[in-house]
Amino acid sequence: MKFDIQKIRADFPILHQQVNGKPLVYFDNAATSQKPQVVIDAEAKYYSEINANIHRGVHHLSQVATDAYEASRQKIQKHINAKNSFEVLFTTGTTFGINLVANGFGQILQPGDEVIVSHLEHHSNIVPWQFACQRSGATLKVIPMLQDGSLDMEAYQNLLNENTKIVAVNHISNALGVINPIKRIIEKAHEVGAAVLIDGAQATPHLKPDVQELDCDFYVFSGHKIGGPTGTGILYGKEAWLNKLPPYQGGGEMIKEVTFEKTTYACLPHKFEAGTPNIAGGIVLGVAIDYLNEIGLDNIAAYEHQLLDYGTKRLNEIEGITFYGTVAEKTSVISFNIVGLHPYDVGAIIDKLGIAVRTGHHCAQPIMNFFNIPGTIRASFAFYNTKEEIDAMIEALKKAQMMLS
Repeated sequence: MKFDIQKIRADFPILHQQVNGKPLVYFDNAATSQKPQVVIDAEAKYYSEINANIHRGVHHLSQVATDAYEASRQKIQKHINAKNSFEVLFTTGTTFGINLVANGFGQILQPGDEVIVSHLEHHSNIVPWQFACQRSGATLKVIPMLQDGSLDMEAYQNLLNENTKIVAVNHISNALGVINPIKRIIEKAHEVGAAVLIDGAQATPHLKPDVQELDCDFYVFSGHKIGGPTGTGILYGKEAWLNKLPPYQGGGEMIKEVTFEKTTYACLPHKFEAGTPNIAGGIVLGVAIDYLNEIGLDNIAAYEHQLLDYGTKRLNEIEGITFYGTVAEKTSVISFNIVGLHPYDVGAIIDKLGIAVRTGHHCAQPIMNFFNIPGTIRASFAFYNTKEEIDAMIEALKKAQMMLS
């Protein structure tokens, strides 16, 4: 289809407002994306026409809600090419999905076992594994990063051994936009019999993961970063692993039979979906994926790459700029600093000019420690952004530099 940027922008009502008297330029898409009108309408439609609990009621509304919820699960299964719909679990987001898997491994790991993460992880893919290692006596090991933001794959190879039980890495770094070679990472881990969890939070807005082609054991992502509601997400897991892991939470829906002496658990996916879920969110997440697929992930990636190239070129006009994450394989995230200026001060000033960027450590303090900086300015572009908006950011940065120097 033709990539009609003006038609796409018309789908996002929030973009058409002023902030501090200036047109809003939203470049904080790595934190959360904006929602198209079709998603907003679907959320309202659920609560105005369908609202009922699922899987338990025999009445009409419960049946309609259950059918819509499970249809969304199947839609997501198709989107990520999972083998079975019961391998697709609804969660509250990426963090929940990682914690679910890490908690399960924390119960099956033994002293002497090893868990590998990378230096490029955000805190949500570090802390849960620290918990798992503390509980089990396993050891946490880290794939080092190189100056350009890539992973040291030779060092990764040397970390792997028969004690490695799981490797947990992100598909794309949230702080730097670096795309990791996850196919090679997965293959190497499997050679020593280790499982692999891929954190796809930053990848799914730009790429269409194929979990069978990747052969990952787990893949997690958040709904709110792909145009869906907050508090939604997906954990994909291979059937064999999901059957092996213990339940994460107890309660309704996840049981087969309960007595005071013993509880048996429901089959997948319900074993991991205790309690009443975010029903509207799960249904609407499917609508958001439909919207992205209508535009086409390939079209989105190509357009966003144009924004990345243009933004990098224009930012090079700023005297004293330093970029972080300079590898060729990147998504539309530019992390930078301007010599002599604190990123927070820059972010606060350009906000007065309507420009929304993220400043700070981006929940990835080890990366900032590597570069010995307090944080960066991060401009993250989405398919509804424009080159004209990048021009506005450049002018705002120049004004901030003049004011702070």
